[in-house]
Amino acid sequence: MKLFVFVLNNEEFLEEVIQAYIEAGVTGATILDSEGMGRFLTYEIPLFSGFKEFMKGNKPYNKTILSVVSSQKVVDRVKKLVESIIGPLDNPGTGIMFSLEIDWAAGLIRDEEDTL
Repeated sequence: MKLFVFVLNNEEFLEEVIQAYIEAGVTGATILDSEGMGRFLTYEIPLFSGFKEFMKGNKPYNKTILSVVSSQKVVDRVKKLVESIIGPLDNPGTGIMFSLEIDWAAGLIRDEEDTL
């Protein structure tokens, strides 16, 4: 199992991204409102208020999507489908995606692939 994390920088793509998760076989996810450190520093800490001009055009808020998936195969499918929607993650301001191994979890609904 893997924890799959995606920080989507452009909220306008959220519905399409969730549809891609479903198409890839992801059976559940948690979607969190989030903001980047640059936005926080620029608008919340007066010392960095000079960065406002630098931050213009950047999306101030993000959506962070957390999901537990069964395998690397699912991660690869989601990544491919998401990039077909938002463009390559190498492009600045697109988002951040990563996965981590999970050695234990409880309370998950298992799909058929997990029970084999």
